[in-house]
Amino acid sequence: MRHHKFIPLIAAFGLSAAPLAAQDSEGAQVKLWRLDCGNIDVNFLNLFSDTNAYADESKSLVGSCYLIQHGEEYLLWDAGLPAGLKGAEQDPAAPISPTLKADLPEQLAQLDLEPADIDLLGISHYHFDHTGQAPSFENAKLFIGKQDFETLKMEPLPPFAQGFADPEPLAHWLSGDGEVEQTTGDKDIFGDGTVTMLTMPGHTPGETALMVKLPETGPVILSGDVVHFEEQIANVGVPTFNYDRAETLASIDRLTRLAENTGAMLIIQHDPRHVDKLPAFPEAAK
Repeated sequence: MRHHKFIPLIAAFGLSAAPLAAQDSEGAQVKLWRLDCGNIDVNFLNLFSDTNAYADESKSLVGSCYLIQHGEEYLLWDAGLPAGLKGAEQDPAAPISPTLKADLPEQLAQLDLEPADIDLLGISHYHFDHTGQAPSFENAKLFIGKQDFETLKMEPLPPFAQGFADPEPLAHWLSGDGEVEQTTGDKDIFGDGTVTMLTMPGHTPGETALMVKLPETGPVILSGDVVHFEEQIANVGVPTFNYDRAETLASIDRLTRLAENTGAMLIIQHDPRHVDKLPAFPEAAK
């Protein structure tokens, strides 16, 4: 079967013939570190189900961020809880109670890196537990879903964003002072298929996940908040505070099918059982 007649059509739409495939096995070195970006006690787990699936349940979740090395460049995926929550006492009466043990600059120092060494900052979505320490990386180019970035510019914030979205950590980029790329579909970050932002709307309008292709480990998908813990996949769970139910269900389907079809290790970023699949910091997945 000959396929050459389709190449002009692909090029006309600005598409890669294999956007999710690694294009160069001998290219830049790629590594992945998991970083501690907080702990979150969910004392009222039913917030995470609009079908009342978790009545009278609670769960301890983690906040996680990830450092990806691509050759000489570094990408930070998500910026975690605000540094001001370091050492905060958790409240068993609060629906959601976050705390932070160590901030990102402290952890990067263990790798002989400082915030200025981070070239790129990818934000899965605009919620406060994924943007909190972004001000430490204002020299980095920001990658974020276009609809999320546009939402943060609205005054006042729309009802679906209130309570979880905070424009302040991204003020440097929202003001135009920082370099930003607003993604509208899957984005091949380095142009070689090794690190790809995946459009996964539903939790927020511009929610994304990240696929990282490692030479030894193979593909890894970092979930963003498409789901928050493993049971949400089996229960097809939709949090009460999600932006769009139908888009959420479609993104859960895409996330799980993509992981299955590519053989990727799925890391649900808030589920400690999933984060523990990766080597403990400061070891890297290669």
